[in-house]
Amino acid sequence: MAGLRAPWARYLLVGVLLAAGAVALPAGPVRDIAYILVAGSGAVAMVLGARRNRPAAHGAWYLIAAGMASWIVGGAVYALTGPAPGAAVEFGVADLFYLATYPLVSAGMVQFARSRGPGERSTAMFDTAILTVGVGLLSWVFLVEPAWAAAEGSLAARLVQVGYPLGNVVLFGALLRLANAPGAGRTWSGVLAGLVGSMMAVEGLAQAASVLPSIDVHPTGLDPRWLLAYVMAGAAALHPSMRVLSAPAPPRSESNHPAQVIGLGAALLIGPAILGGQLLTGAPLRAGPVAIVSAVLVLLVMLRMLAMVRLEHAHATSDHLTGLPNRRALYRQAAARLADPTRRQALLMLDLDRFKEVNDSLGHHAGDQLLVQVGTRLRHGLRAEDLLVRLGGDEFAILLEDAGQAEARTVAAALAARLAQPFPLEELGVHSTVSIGIALFPDHGADLSALLRKADIAMYRAKSSGGVRVYGGDDDGPARLRMAEEFRDALTRDELVVHYQPKLDLVSGAVHGVEALVRWDHPRHGLLYPAAFLERVEEAGLMRAMTRSVLAIALDQAARWSAGARPLTIAVNLSASSLVDTDLPDEVAAMLAARGLPPSALQLEITEEFLMADRDRARAILTRLRDHGIQIAVDDFGTGYSSLSYLRDLPIDELKLDRSFVFPMADDARAAALVASTIDLAHSLDLRMVAEGVEDDVACTELTRMGCDQAQGFYLSRPLPAVELDLWLDAREEWAHVPAPHGPHTS
Repeated sequence: MAGLRAPWARYLLVGVLLAAGAVALPAGPVRDIAYILVAGSGAVAMVLGARRNRPAAHGAWYLIAAGMASWIVGGAVYALTGPAPGAAVEFGVADLFYLATYPLVSAGMVQFARSRGPGERSTAMFDTAILTVGVGLLSWVFLVEPAWAAAEGSLAARLVQVGYPLGNVVLFGALLRLANAPGAGRTWSGVLAGLVGSMMAVEGLAQAASVLPSIDVHPTGLDPRWLLAYVMAGAAALHPSMRVLSAPAPPRSESNHPAQVIGLGAALLIGPAILGGQLLTGAPLRAGPVAIVSAVLVLLVMLRMLAMVRLEHAHATSDHLTGLPNRRALYRQAAARLADPTRRQALLMLDLDRFKEVNDSLGHHAGDQLLVQVGTRLRHGLRAEDLLVRLGGDEFAILLEDAGQAEARTVAAALAARLAQPFPLEELGVHSTVSIGIALFPDHGADLSALLRKADIAMYRAKSSGGVRVYGGDDDGPARLRMAEEFRDALTRDELVVHYQPKLDLVSGAVHGVEALVRWDHPRHGLLYPAAFLERVEEAGLMRAMTRSVLAIALDQAARWSAGARPLTIAVNLSASSLVDTDLPDEVAAMLAARGLPPSALQLEITEEFLMADRDRARAILTRLRDHGIQIAVDDFGTGYSSLSYLRDLPIDELKLDRSFVFPMADDARAAALVASTIDLAHSLDLRMVAEGVEDDVACTELTRMGCDQAQGFYLSRPLPAVELDLWLDAREEWAHVPAPHGPHTS
């Protein structure tokens, strides 16, 4: 029964029951009233659905709802004032409402088709026009003219008699337009268009064969056979999936097929076939209308073929998914734009963050929809003279005319804000951020290749620092690549070393744990600290490999300490890129087991940034680590996300207060109060609190007074190689009788 909680499901159930009840009533005023109420609820539900689900083309739903309501009102008026059975059909007020339905519903269908974004195909437009004109000609010859000739009464009555077949032609064209547009609803639109076209064809053949002297296409009032259709239409509008009908969609591929050529030839033969049939049957020739419409068809077919030729040329320089220019188009147009070195221009390179997660989670179709919507938003945020292209994958490039650094930054910030708004995908609101790199002409390069390379470098730097970055001299690509290759070799040559900084228990003065900090013993530059290479490692995709290497070195050292009767818990920092690896928990558990170490020998430190980036994945991976008995600490606590709800939701053992809170404690009472309250918060959640960056005795004493559990910092000890740390620990054991909870600064 849970599914019936949805408004669309409740409406559908109640509507079907009421429709069945209305149909079961005997013919008469009571059934007519019940019919009007049930049918009218479908139009009301359609309006409410458009307001509730907020589709991109809400006006299309309002138009269709108005068309439904107009038809229902026409039926009600006809039921009350219509002619008696067998009486001649005359013009009435009901006909105004009936005939208004055709343009209203058709306009809604066309608006759906137009809302699909850049997927509008010129060839599809011509296909729609050719078929509609052809069907219109058949309808004119076999339905409209005979109806006009056979109609009796006033001019208004005769116009009504031909208005309905013409309305069917308009509806057929609108349905065909939607069927030829990309995106959802194409199949059903094609089926409905086929039904309308078949209905007109059957009527036309019957008229041509003189099976009926005249076909009366006037509606017959409130027809109970259609009542369920109103309810289903209202339920469809209430369902959230109704948004896909007007969502931007990838364009359909266009190419020449034999069936298309045959169809174009058949369109050209409609006129001659009609005239030939009239000659063979001896029917009166209607050469004038046939000749005029045949000429229009010939013109449309010629334009369609020209559009196909242009398309073949455009395929070489356009992206088939988004309809934007592609990399080849960028090179062609940039050659002219960059010919004048006095023209200021800026090249922006954009890359969607976490695009792979959309593909993995929602499927490649959703990823394609996201790219189409991104292209649409970018295009709407640029001037006509700016060139937007899709380079491939989730990368876009923009060549801005008359733009220096300030203008390029302004445009980049505005585009990033546009893309920060949620994208409707698969009934979800998906958020996607973007990294943007900027290269300036002629400052950063005299040709497109140089600008692309430097904008690409700046973009990857933006990925690590966030937001927008303009290329700078320190971003030089060769140097960056050289360091990445050197680090790749360092992993195989055992050039990584680990230093250990002790964590002092502020109550007992004992040391039960250390933090492992990686260093690179570079063969030419000597000992390098993480700030000198971590960014390059992340860019090169080597962070996971480095993490496993550091874990192996640290756990080997933990095993040696354990064998020497000095068990210490080693804390290892993990980056966000390491923690998205679902194999990590099992690999870490296997590394501990291989060395005979208990899970308590290892603690993993993560940052708030990772926790907030993907809380569901964080919970899953951290829970698996905790299931193996591994402790979890939050590093640099207080510098990341403002919400603390994750402390309740995620399996965490320890908080490490960032040094930016500890350092000002001695001179700032408010800073001290903030540290004290943070310590109390940690203890209220049964978490340990560790203070980082303890630089003097005043801070150490104050932290002890506040009840902080542990501390680390240069006042206690710098990070040391394992051998030197052993000496430091030996010295502390000699001072164990000293009552102070901390010893003198040694390094």
